[in-house]
Amino acid sequence: MSPVISAEYHQFEKIPTNIFEDSKNASVYVANEIAATIRNNTEQDTHTVLGLATGSTPTQVYDELVRLHKEEGLDFGSVYTFNLDEYYPMQPDSLQSYVKYMNEYLFDHVNIPKENIHIPDGTLSKSQIISFCEHYEKKIEELGGLDIQILGIGRTGHIGFNEPGSSMDSKTRLIALDHMTIMDAASGFFGSENVPRRAITMGVGTILGAKRLLLMAWGEGKAPIIKEAVEGDITSHVPATYLQKHENSEIILDAPASAELTRIKTPWLIGPIEWTDELIRKAVVWLSLKMKKPILKLTDQDYSEHGMNDILSDFGTSYSINIRVFNEIQHTITGWPGGKPNADDTTRPERKEPFPKRVLIFSPHPDDDVISMGGTFIRLADQGHEVHVAYQTSGNIAVFDEEALRFADFVTDYSDAFGIKDDEAIRVFDEARSFIRNKESGEVDSEQIKKIKGLIRRGEAKAACRFVGIPDEYMHFMDLPFYETGKIRKKPIGPEDVRLVKELIEKIKPHQIYAAGDLSDPHGTHRVCLSAIFSAVNELKNEPWMSDCWVWLYRGAWQEWGIDEIEMAVPLSPAERDRKRSAIFKHQSQKDRPLFPGTDKREFWQRAEQRNQQTAQLYDELGLAEYEAMEAFVRWKF
Repeated sequence: MSPVISAEYHQFEKIPTNIFEDSKNASVYVANEIAATIRNNTEQDTHTVLGLATGSTPTQVYDELVRLHKEEGLDFGSVYTFNLDEYYPMQPDSLQSYVKYMNEYLFDHVNIPKENIHIPDGTLSKSQIISFCEHYEKKIEELGGLDIQILGIGRTGHIGFNEPGSSMDSKTRLIALDHMTIMDAASGFFGSENVPRRAITMGVGTILGAKRLLLMAWGEGKAPIIKEAVEGDITSHVPATYLQKHENSEIILDAPASAELTRIKTPWLIGPIEWTDELIRKAVVWLSLKMKKPILKLTDQDYSEHGMNDILSDFGTSYSINIRVFNEIQHTITGWPGGKPNADDTTRPERKEPFPKRVLIFSPHPDDDVISMGGTFIRLADQGHEVHVAYQTSGNIAVFDEEALRFADFVTDYSDAFGIKDDEAIRVFDEARSFIRNKESGEVDSEQIKKIKGLIRRGEAKAACRFVGIPDEYMHFMDLPFYETGKIRKKPIGPEDVRLVKELIEKIKPHQIYAAGDLSDPHGTHRVCLSAIFSAVNELKNEPWMSDCWVWLYRGAWQEWGIDEIEMAVPLSPAERDRKRSAIFKHQSQKDRPLFPGTDKREFWQRAEQRNQQTAQLYDELGLAEYEAMEAFVRWKF
């Protein structure tokens, strides 16, 4: 399977880089190369030595290898594996153990001999680690070295757990984890305080000793560090840049992870390109922001000095191009996200009819609706539309234990205060309290605790909807099955998830659907929820009423659409900004400090406000009207 984005203009790239439309196709490409190596070596009566990675990045590679084994007879009988790393300390049966991870994703499903599997041992005493690491290196060497090493990349640029500062000749060793790495791992450990501060990792020198290196990255969140790794100078501050020294390395990306590469972000700086309407808009926005000049003030000279002279040759003067792009962006702005009745909608992003519309907002977690599009949500309700909200998951893993304990105490205290003797209820909540008090770090919640936490988040979502003005019958709690594992790692999306989404759409027959269009984590909850919506819509697209349904995508709390991508921008007044903040505040269990904050310590309302203000500021810098804040949407045309 070949890349879908041409590598014709790659002179800025210091490592061969292939870009695929999505992580699935990219993963199949990697799995096929691994499979070809195994088959070729087997035919030559020799073994294969694989260096394996963990985390969310390689999961689809392992899925494809398992499929190749079960359906096409790929034989792992002569394969040896060496994993990159393991947290220290770590028990092999722990939820976060890479031993458990590898067994779940690969080893339990293929015919690899157990004695051929090698993973750093997180149970060793510190006095044993040096000897173990030397033996690990020796085993790799005795087998003739790694044939293929697959890699992910951390946001610090680490490969394995070789953090910034690691030397190019470093070997397998115990290493202290960077703060950003710890924060990125926090969700898997139910809080950063539970993440081990150290890990045993193959060294950079060990990795570079492999005959073939394949580094994979998925999602927009990896785009900035990928640019540094591929186009930057070799530096110990970004260990992934060491791959530039390897004669047989390759970077494998999905389209979102490639977003910052020069050939994707600003291809006109490299050489002649075929200008499309989308590229012209992207280039003019880039030029305006780079020159710090409003679009209408850009000159022919500005275009010529920044690799865009051929736009003028093909499409006219800078003035005519400026007017064209300015109008396109201006027409994205609307205070009527459901369409304005009795108005000329020729240049508006939404239709004026029908009015009012039936609107269905899908919210992956119980607070994404108000965090990501709360202002638009409020406008739609205020302007008289029939607004439904579908909460796709319970969000139960994102509730602190002490919050669940507080609600359990409330039930018992309530019973005592009113003299209500419900022995069964008291028993259930006594068991819940006992579980929380004896819960070990990282332990999966009991079914009772999951239900309590889910009810906490459901109650908060109801409070937010009522604040906006949505009646109870328009609130839909789906509790999609893929999410209800009690673990960070979810089940793959299944037919039941799609069926539930499809049935709700059929029931409401909406004129508008709003969905979280996040691509930053291809295996995260937002992405899985979006996949369920896309699958359901595609199954329904031939229904007559679907021809009148438009799908708008919003972004989560961390990232916004690029100005050149936005198709509908809804401005918020200071008063609407405050109402949005109040709606977010109804989610009290997520207030002050969310359970999985990532590296951003701000509260969700602060992240959302700053993002909305930044979008408005960019519109202002381009020379358009100045607003307090803006929420942005892109239309998905199914």
